[in-house]
Amino acid sequence: MENSDKQRGGRPRAFDPDRALDAAMHLFWEHGYEATSLAMLREAMGLTPPQIYNAFTDKETLFRKALMRYHETEIGFALEALSAPVSTGEAMRRLLLGAAEAYSRPGKPGGCLFVSGALAASPQAQAIADELRTYRKESEAAIAARLAKGKAKGDLPQNLSVEDFARYIAGVMNGMSIQARDGASAEELRVLAQTALAALPA
Repeated sequence: MENSDKQRGGRPRAFDPDRALDAAMHLFWEHGYEATSLAMLREAMGLTPPQIYNAFTDKETLFRKALMRYHETEIGFALEALSAPVSTGEAMRRLLLGAAEAYSRPGKPGGCLFVSGALAASPQAQAIADELRTYRKESEAAIAARLAKGKAKGDLPQNLSVEDFARYIAGVMNGMSIQARDGASAEELRVLAQTALAALPA
C-alpha cells in the first residue's frame, strides 16, 4: 500500500502553502512571534525545516506572510463595517461588536494577532514589533478616515477631533483583544463595546 505521505515514485507529497501558512498563523496568533519555535512550526505545518526555509525563507518572513494572511482572512468584519453604506454610528457599532465576536471565536486564539503578536518583543524582534505597530496604526487611520467621512456628512459634530476619537476606538479594540486573551467571553466584550459606543457624540 502506498504511503499517504508519498506520491508515485516515492517523492514527498507537495504541500498546500495556504494550509501551511494558516497553521503558522494560528501558532503565532496563539503564542506570539518569539515564543513560537521552529519545532512548533514544523509540527503544526507538517513540514521539515528545509521545506519551511525553501518556501518561506526564514521565521521572520514566515511571520510577515502570516500577518498578511491574517489581514486577508480574519479582519473582514472591520473592513465591512468601515465600508458599509450606513451612518457613522452604525459603522462604529458594527466595528466594535464585530471585534467582540471575532476576538472570542471558538476554536481560534483569543484577541487580535496585530495586538498580541509581539507585545513584549526583545531587541532582536524589534523589527517585528515595529511592523505590528504599523498594522495597528493603519487600522486606526482607517477608523479616522471613516469618522472624517461621517463628519463631512454631518453625522458627527464639527468640533470632534476624528484623530483623537479614532485613537480612542482603536484603544478600546486593543483592550478588548487583551481581555479576550485573558478569557473574556463574547458577551463581556460586547459590554465593553456598548460602553465605548455610548461615548460616540451624536
